[in-house]
Amino acid sequence: MEKLSPVLECCGVSHWFGTNNVLHEVDLKILRGEIVSLVGPSGCGKSTLLRAIIGTHPPCKGKVVVHNIDGSANTVTRPGRDRGIVYQRYTLYPFLTAKENVAFGLMLDQSSLAGRLFKYFNWRRLRKDHLQQAEELLVKLKLGAALNLYPHEMSGGMCQRVAIAQALIMKPEILLLDEPFGALDEATREELQQMLLSLYAENCLMQREGKEPPYTVLMVTHELNEAIYVSDRVVALSQYWDWQGVGHVVCPGATIVYDNLAPVFQPGDQRDYVAFETQRQTIRNAAFEPDILQDSQQFKQFWEDVMQGKGKGVLA
Repeated sequence: MEKLSPVLECCGVSHWFGTNNVLHEVDLKILRGEIVSLVGPSGCGKSTLLRAIIGTHPPCKGKVVVHNIDGSANTVTRPGRDRGIVYQRYTLYPFLTAKENVAFGLMLDQSSLAGRLFKYFNWRRLRKDHLQQAEELLVKLKLGAALNLYPHEMSGGMCQRVAIAQALIMKPEILLLDEPFGALDEATREELQQMLLSLYAENCLMQREGKEPPYTVLMVTHELNEAIYVSDRVVALSQYWDWQGVGHVVCPGATIVYDNLAPVFQPGDQRDYVAFETQRQTIRNAAFEPDILQDSQQFKQFWEDVMQGKGKGVLA
């Protein structure tokens, strides 16, 4: 555990809209290099939690803290470059190529309009460096053949990879994925799942070399098999828990009811749906059954298992 450092902490996060209680005392700590899947029934507040983390809708109560690789920490009050997000519907500039789309964020971050206009030769050198970084990242994400294609010339899966590259090139402390593969066909979805496994494999390699894992991901998905397959940990948020047993007259909102290790797969490993079934059924019982209201602590063994050395991958 001494090698593992937190990247994100949600501390007692609660959120409500008028009399509508959405989130209740959500506590979540994500370690550097993890890929964590967040699941839960429709309307449980997954998107609200993501918006609290990204900073567009700070929580009504509690706080979100991002721990930077340099050892500093900041409480989230607004969006910042230390958090990247990719939504289900990618947003690419139609008039830019894949490489130019990925380099666009670097341009905004590292130059000004005045600098680009009046210090042309400096800007030209900087622009060359930005495009080189974009090209290297796109090649890593297996888009080397699409560097100079425009969005209308690429498939949906290719565009979504470009959107992920747009976020990753800014080197955020954590990447948030909000149903990133939900609009894609099954074959394309599997290709992008392999991409995530490749990023996780790189995390493991970097950690074995004594270096900080470069990619930390929190992904919202409604597909339990996907959650178990691509992540090293599955967290479930749900409004279906025994809130009456702890003294509430009405449901105070969704909270985390499941937090456990997931099996670690290498890129190319086949899914073992039979092995998944026990974990899928437990997640369904803990989070998706409105008639089964259980203690919210009953299915949260993640930290105990990690402390006992049961973690794999970056948690080993």
